[in-house]
Amino acid sequence: MALSPAALPPTGALALDLELLAEEASALGRAGRRVEETLAALADAPAIERPARLAEAAEAVHHYFILREMRGFRRHDDAIAVYRIPRAVIARLGAS
Repeated sequence: MALSPAALPPTGALALDLELLAEEASALGRAGRRVEETLAALADAPAIERPARLAEAAEAVHHYFILREMRGFRRHDDAIAVYRIPRAVIARLGAS
């Protein structure tokens, strides 16, 4: 019984490409969860903690956007809507 090439396990460059894609997807998922966590912390923060939480959220969103851009997603309108990223966070992107 012969196996079709599609049924064989990937080897060489294909195996590496699949592993890299899986890691990129995993990293993007982790970054998305970090965005959710920091935005929740920002929403629940008392006024005195708000500047620090705002900085953390902006950093998490910036990291997430960079990972998206590495995968070819140049526009972030959909992510902004899905995560309900506040304007205050967007305004801080790239600020140190």
